[in-house]
Amino acid sequence: MKARICLLGLVLFCSACAAPSLRYKVEITRLEARGQFKEAAQRVEDKKNKLYNGKDEVLLDLDRATLLHDAQEPAASDSLFASAQARISDAYAKSISGTAGQLILNDWTAAYAVPAYEQALTYYYRAQNFLQQGDVSSAAVEARKAVFFLDHLRADKKTGYNDDPFVQYFASLVFESVGERSDARIARTNAFNAYERLGKELHLSVPDFPVPANADELGEVILVHYNGRMPLKKSQTLQVAWDRALWLASAEQETAGGVSPEVQNALAAGLMGSAVTLSVPGWIEQPTRVKFSEVQAGGQRYFTQKTADLAAAAKLDLEEKMPGILFRTAARAVTKRVAAVQARHAVSSAANDDTWGDLAEMLVSAFGAATETADTRQWFTLPAEVRMARIFLPPGTQNIRLLFRDGYGNIVGEHLFENVPVKRGERVFLHYRTAY
Repeated sequence: MKARICLLGLVLFCSACAAPSLRYKVEITRLEARGQFKEAAQRVEDKKNKLYNGKDEVLLDLDRATLLHDAQEPAASDSLFASAQARISDAYAKSISGTAGQLILNDWTAAYAVPAYEQALTYYYRAQNFLQQGDVSSAAVEARKAVFFLDHLRADKKTGYNDDPFVQYFASLVFESVGERSDARIARTNAFNAYERLGKELHLSVPDFPVPANADELGEVILVHYNGRMPLKKSQTLQVAWDRALWLASAEQETAGGVSPEVQNALAAGLMGSAVTLSVPGWIEQPTRVKFSEVQAGGQRYFTQKTADLAAAAKLDLEEKMPGILFRTAARAVTKRVAAVQARHAVSSAANDDTWGDLAEMLVSAFGAATETADTRQWFTLPAEVRMARIFLPPGTQNIRLLFRDGYGNIVGEHLFENVPVKRGERVFLHYRTAY
């Protein structure tokens, strides 16, 4: 009994680490809404020792890197994305202590496992950062890494999110820019197939960017508009009937051994109640005024098209992971309840006093409740959606105006790209972020 109490105390102590809170996320997104991306990046840096533990270093890199990218600081942003990519393999590796903590305490004890859609975006962002620095060859390297990753994802996973239409499409543009026509054609085909296959789940349709007949005489501007703020994960509770919790805790697809012998014995002894409380992730939406955007350049008007819905991708990822989350949460609820009842019996027997047994049960139950919270970690500095325009303009220096409109078509903001150099037969890549 003493050994078990010591082990529980050790797990509680080792897991008592800070994590990005909802309040902190809201603070950062408000800075984003004001366009203060550099200040937001510095705020993340200031909080790294308080809110990002060693298992979440990859999230620290991703959050800061995105903000610096939006602040038009591609070199600093790319350094962090490179660091994040180097950490991702470690983040996916599950340590013994992390796995044990997930089944005993909560999901926070394991390293943050970067979802596939987020991993694909690291290649995109690095490619964009290289393009902003005029290094098209390095951008092509990231594009190749992206399609290689997505090829393996399709091979390993047959349903759900198993490709990224936007990243494939952008990779095709990069390949074209370095003259790799065959790779561009393959990536473009994969992109269109993914748009068709995942369009309903990701709220997307196949983009249609007309190419003028005299495109060879013109230069092209690829303008990417990052819009909105990601919905934020929050912890929420669910009341689940006991038989449902048992079924979840016994899910064979999540554990080779099924429900543990201790739990089976507890069930046989009739130790459980009629319902249990589970903590699972939920969403808080962050509405924004900007609903679409318009580009004015060369005397022409172009409307951007939505090429990625990152909010939808995040929700799809959570939906796909929810069975596993429910299994672990239900298994923990059962295990913690068993521990509380066993503590009551052991202390009552040792002290020959049911009062002390009831107190022991209350303390163990309190410890279990205090440590049970949903894993709300996420790459939250991403935009909610990505919009794009392909603009063909005469060679020369161009001023390009990006207008932001609300749901009624009213202009609620604008940004001017001044003196953009457009060369015949070449591409210029621009990006801008709105989060209000």
